[in-house]
Amino acid sequence: MWHYFPGQYMPSYQINRALTQAHYGGGEFAEILEVASQIDPLDRESFNKAWANMGDDVYELAENYAKANKGVSARRTYLRAFNYLRTAEFFMTLHDDRKIPYYLKCRDAFLKAIDLFDERPVTVDIPFEGGFLPAYLFKPAGVKNPPVVVMFGGLDSLAEELYFGIAQHLNERGIAMMAVDGPGQGAALRLNHMHTRYDYNVPGTAVLDYIIENLGQHVDTSRVGIGAVSMGGYMAARCAAFEPRFKVCMIFGAVWSYYDIWKNRPDTHPLAEIVQHIVGADNMTDARERLKDFTLEGVAEKITCPTYILHGEDDRQNFVENAYKVNAALTCEHVMEIVPKDSSGSAHCSVDDFTKTFNMYDWIAEKIKA
Repeated sequence: MWHYFPGQYMPSYQINRALTQAHYGGGEFAEILEVASQIDPLDRESFNKAWANMGDDVYELAENYAKANKGVSARRTYLRAFNYLRTAEFFMTLHDDRKIPYYLKCRDAFLKAIDLFDERPVTVDIPFEGGFLPAYLFKPAGVKNPPVVVMFGGLDSLAEELYFGIAQHLNERGIAMMAVDGPGQGAALRLNHMHTRYDYNVPGTAVLDYIIENLGQHVDTSRVGIGAVSMGGYMAARCAAFEPRFKVCMIFGAVWSYYDIWKNRPDTHPLAEIVQHIVGADNMTDARERLKDFTLEGVAEKITCPTYILHGEDDRQNFVENAYKVNAALTCEHVMEIVPKDSSGSAHCSVDDFTKTFNMYDWIAEKIKA
């Protein structure tokens, strides 16, 4: 992965992430590089301010386009504003008074953008254990009753972000995508205070039941797949293992044991506070203890649907050994693709080159349409 900040992985990773998402409407190269030029990679607050300032400016531009009834320009500009504000919010600490307001603002930008889509995604609140899981159904144009893939993000990520790449690639192949804020993610965590859980098959089944019972006018409810990205690699596998009605499983970044990933990381890791937040722990000792149940040992072999694993050999967040362990445990029809270390797209979840995901989407389309 190219490092904008030499030797500084995490801020460089986020620059790569934004540049790749720009291909899908999530940014503009010049704006992203302008933000990068204002960041001191050793100063987290400079990162937050640079992204927030650009997000605020672009949001104001979008509002002006909307007031002038320039819908196309407003839509594109709101999408950029969402992604910049999302990036700023992600690294704000839980004690930062700006965090929730910036989350609400970035979500507002996305909702205003999709209101201007030629075909507005279906937005739903899926009832779950006394609360709800927000979700978006992105449908392919001109396809009647398409198959659909339920998609979770990772860590505390936002369902809206899944539009930038994953939804578009599935839609182009005639597949709808249901992007969901599961427990520990997006609004389910930030607004509904639902923490993540090792038995992610429970919310996975709740989403599937909702689709079958309520969305038959939009999708083919007999052809529903499950997928997830980053920490979601654990979630998707868990859902597929305990819910045989899923027809295909897409593991975009494998996780064998989330405890193993975190057991030797320092408490000062940039993502440590987020991990504590998603599991509802006050410190990393407690968080690590709770993560011990997040394992696919004794689980992966229960998956019966066709499964695709895509993992980068140079993944520095979920090391590639995770993919090899999941692959070895699977007994179902499956494919493992490792993006070589010397290739672009070999970073965590291929954020530095989404073209390396094409094989995965083609395979998923073939299996779910069979």
